[in-house]
Amino acid sequence: MKFIASSLCAAAFAALSFSAQAESAPQEAKVDLANGQAKYGACVACHAADGNSTIPANPKLAQQHPEYLAKQLKEFASGKRDNAIMKGMVATLNEQDMKDVAAFLAMQPGKAGYAKNKDTLALGERIYRGGIPDREIAACAGCHSPNGAGIPAQYPRLSGQHAEYTEAQLNAFRSGARANSAQMTGVAAKMNDKEIKAVSDYIAGLR
Repeated sequence: MKFIASSLCAAAFAALSFSAQAESAPQEAKVDLANGQAKYGACVACHAADGNSTIPANPKLAQQHPEYLAKQLKEFASGKRDNAIMKGMVATLNEQDMKDVAAFLAMQPGKAGYAKNKDTLALGERIYRGGIPDREIAACAGCHSPNGAGIPAQYPRLSGQHAEYTEAQLNAFRSGARANSAQMTGVAAKMNDKEIKAVSDYIAGLR
């Protein structure tokens, strides 16, 4: 009987200890989609109400991984990603707002895009799916997936993105103007203008 009582006491103590730890552990704040939509209102002129920008210079944000979007917003705010317009736009957002906006955009269905240049389609596909082995450039598909869906929380969704925007970002990585991804800087640094343009156009048509 003493053994049973002792075991019950130990179990009760363990349960109380676990409960106390659970209560003291920081709770992950839940996203507020309504707040995200409201805060996103200031972004509509450039990125459209549903995140499917129709302006080639401005990225489509719909269906993008929320972790990636929140990271970019934080880096615009800190200046790690240099963009004067975006820095001003995010100046009024706190970290929770950024998560809410990112979550709202992630819920919006992305609209398909299309490749425009048939003459460079084969080159773009070759780079995206096989990389450029003689220059040790890995296939884009390895991180962004064969259909451009990306890998959540690690690599962004690319499918359907405006070719003009993708090309501009690859050029910015190559020149060092965009310096918030050492991995992408290393990749772009080894690519020439024709390759960047071809793979950007190919990405636009991924479904």
